[in-house]
Amino acid sequence: MTATADTGASGAAVDLTDPRLQSDPHAVFAELHRREQPVPASFPGVEQPVLLVTRYEDVRAVLSDRRFVNNPASIAGDDVENVRIKRLMDLGLTRDQARYLVDASILDMDGDDHTRMRKHVSRTFTVKRVNALRPRVEEITERLLDELPGHAEDGVVDLSRHFAYPLPITVICELVGVPEDQRMQWGDWGRRLIAAAATGGQLDALEGIVATTRELIDERRRTPADDLITALIRTHDEDGDRLSDIELVSIVLTLILAGHETTAHLITNGTLALLDHPDQLRLLQEDPDLGPRATHELMRRYGPVQATRMRYASEDMEVNGMRFERGDVVFGVLGGANTDPDVFPEPDRLDLTREPAGRRESHVGFGHGLHYCLGAALARQEGEVAFTRLFERYPDLSLAVGREELEREPFPLFWRLKALPVRLG
Repeated sequence: MTATADTGASGAAVDLTDPRLQSDPHAVFAELHRREQPVPASFPGVEQPVLLVTRYEDVRAVLSDRRFVNNPASIAGDDVENVRIKRLMDLGLTRDQARYLVDASILDMDGDDHTRMRKHVSRTFTVKRVNALRPRVEEITERLLDELPGHAEDGVVDLSRHFAYPLPITVICELVGVPEDQRMQWGDWGRRLIAAAATGGQLDALEGIVATTRELIDERRRTPADDLITALIRTHDEDGDRLSDIELVSIVLTLILAGHETTAHLITNGTLALLDHPDQLRLLQEDPDLGPRATHELMRRYGPVQATRMRYASEDMEVNGMRFERGDVVFGVLGGANTDPDVFPEPDRLDLTREPAGRRESHVGFGHGLHYCLGAALARQEGEVAFTRLFERYPDLSLAVGREELEREPFPLFWRLKALPVRLG
């Protein structure tokens, strides 16, 4: 742990289970912006303090510096503990099970291994293929909107359960090759894993995920299809730059889980934000072509992923005037970077016209550098369609409970609603 971390006037580390980080995380980030050095924080299940980097240029610098690694095995020597593996094993996973979520995961790979894995997957998330998916995304969206009244109880619908989750899980499962009758099960597994990780419960859903993924792979070997699983199997079986069996399973489960969880919460967070800002909602309703810019702005201010995965300093170093010691565990706080007043004037103000038209984005809601989100284009597209079509179909949509009654998942550095009860109008 670096001795130069800025602990503030009180000398106390930030408690990442502080309720304020769920109710109003950006107010906490605003306080941290004033500190010149990384800020130490306590993370559940982690004995050593972790370091928070919150300012925009600092976050980008850390995420683009290859001296920070996602897996401590990339650091010479064996004295830097893998905090994620320890945390998973504390939650009940065996070391063998944990490798699917860490060792073989593209999210935790560095260097040549990460480049190799990303090359295989990026072929699926080309701009051309994502654009070709749009009619299907629109079709799924319209069907889910048609079905919303049927889910109402006393006129109230949980938009999270019946719209925000089903849309991205259906899209990513179709892309990957998961049969229709298994898709809601994947959604349930994802929610159970997140809940277990947040509360310290058992991660028993992983056993079902791995078993089902292996069955899907075996089925696609027998009956190839036009989907990602088939393409990855072909790489595994034929390409000289092979994927291992464990990597093949890991990449499928990672894409499905990461490919719907974050998008679902972008949709719920963004919908709530639009209801809270009727002037901005009116802009979107009057000009649906504003959808891409609106989605960028909603991701900037209300993105569900408030920080990157843990990074490890591979050596003593200085970055942007910040000092780190070898083995330091670092979080790039995306939510802090996206509300840095030196980059975004009036950062807490929602302005759907803030981003310029086009594909460029100034925020770091999807990360930055080597681990920039592979599915960012698909997530943006799903958000654009969801926000515009939802309020076209139900222009009088309103919150069904008091704002103060909404609950957030108690997950450090994630900003997720448990439910979004609404009246359709």
